[in-house]
Amino acid sequence: MRCSGCVLCAELCRRGSKIQVSLVREEVRTLLAASVESKRKFVETVELQVGLKNYDPQRDKRFSGTIRLPNIPRPKMTVCLLGDAHDCDKAKEMEMPFRSADDLKKLNKNKKLIKKLAASHDAFLASETMIKQIPRLLGPGLHKAGKFPTPVSHSDDLAARADEIRATIKFQLKKVLCLAVAIGNVTMTEDELLGNIMLAVNFLVSLLKKRWQNVKSLYIKSTMGKPHRLY
Repeated sequence: MRCSGCVLCAELCRRGSKIQVSLVREEVRTLLAASVESKRKFVETVELQVGLKNYDPQRDKRFSGTIRLPNIPRPKMTVCLLGDAHDCDKAKEMEMPFRSADDLKKLNKNKKLIKKLAASHDAFLASETMIKQIPRLLGPGLHKAGKFPTPVSHSDDLAARADEIRATIKFQLKKVLCLAVAIGNVTMTEDELLGNIMLAVNFLVSLLKKRWQNVKSLYIKSTMGKPHRLY
């Protein structure tokens, strides 16, 4: 997927972003250069780490929002289909992990087995014909794990729907005033990372009660690298 790059960043800045594209670009460049110098045996994820202020998680309304980034941050994220016969055949052809209704029935609502299923994949798709059966077959296990399946129709391209999930990130305030989300990886280009960061930051700010007044700090950090401050 190609980043819309500078056009996207210019539009976000026009809307009132408090971080400068030139500063973010410089920090991205430094982060990527460091990852090349200390090359790992795995692909490092790049996280956006956020510190908030003037927020009381106990009293203020906790925000939650998802946005699809222009470039997939975690291409190796595993997506499993819970499907009917038609969709399972499609998944098998494209070598996507899948489970049929019969496979789910064999779990017999065993909490340990359902927890194991939830932990075995990063996300799930489910055939529209099966989505209503999921709670009956698996109980609340996938929902509790934050992995309730995204419905797909027979006309959907399963690979494209899986990529949509891989490109989507979620900001959710819980009990602490810090959060971190994967917004890229070190194999991405400078422009791709920059586009993801600018879109993610400005979307996050749109969720906050007092917008930029609630932002204490913003950092980007690769898995094994040093944090780079953006704000």
